[in-house]
Amino acid sequence: MSEPVAPEEIRVPVEGGELAALYWAADAPSAPLVVLVHGITANAAAWTAVGAALAGEHEVVAVDLRGRGGSAEVPGVYGLQAHADDVTAVLDAYGADREGGANAAVLVGHSMGGFVAALAAAGPARDLVHGLVLVDGGLQLAVPPAGDVDAMLAAVLGPSLERLDLRFADLDDARAWWAQHPAVGPWLEDPAVDAYVQRDLVPSGDGLRSAVVDRAVRVDGGEVLLDEMVREASASLPVPATLLWATRGLLGESPGLYDEVRLAGLGLEPAGITAVEVPDTDHFSVLWSPQGVTAITDTVPAAVTR
Repeated sequence: MSEPVAPEEIRVPVEGGELAALYWAADAPSAPLVVLVHGITANAAAWTAVGAALAGEHEVVAVDLRGRGGSAEVPGVYGLQAHADDVTAVLDAYGADREGGANAAVLVGHSMGGFVAALAAAGPARDLVHGLVLVDGGLQLAVPPAGDVDAMLAAVLGPSLERLDLRFADLDDARAWWAQHPAVGPWLEDPAVDAYVQRDLVPSGDGLRSAVVDRAVRVDGGEVLLDEMVREASASLPVPATLLWATRGLLGESPGLYDEVRLAGLGLEPAGITAVEVPDTDHFSVLWSPQGVTAITDTVPAAVTR
């Protein structure tokens, strides 16, 4: 597989510190701005394949949300409103045009990042967002049986949550752990996926651990599952949105987070949301597979122009 276009490491000032981010430049100063927002235990490198594919025609910023990746040391307050404010700061920093002129901006959010993108578009970034793409997230999820938040998150996230307590001897040890993940494992030879795995790791004693802050996941995840304001942000979007949904879930199971029956009950048409199936993808490979990358990169330009 060919190496993806390498992004530049940047930092963007936000409340309390600076977010780390990956930046792909545009070929023209008037190119649309695309801000990519990752999922609950992920990092900016989850977007490596998408960012590289959008680069040139678009100016692309993929953020590490506070408590993840290179932004792990940015302090709380956590919660999706804080992330929405941070995303708005990124849009402002890169000149998103409040009048929808030359610097039109599109927010693209995956998984929890879809909820952040919807919350930002419906709130602090309302005048900055000209297009919205939700990738297997951002719309109300089926909530696990009632219990404490930790139990509910464990039911939804499975190994992605478990790894936060693990220590790895070295990078190969971490790769070996990911190799057993039913959805991520088959993609580990892809350079974009390996970049995602490496960005998740920080030194810990003589080994490595995930950079993800445990408390950030629990605060954010609790809001995704239980906070009505977060779950209903998509009902008051200022622009039409597209949901790209994967046919399989976080562990490659069927159905995934969304299916036709579930989507039919969410009232998407009145909210201006169009749902598009991305065939033969799961919650992770929708960001990495050729059909997933194509679905996203085809939808972003349409979001700018409509």
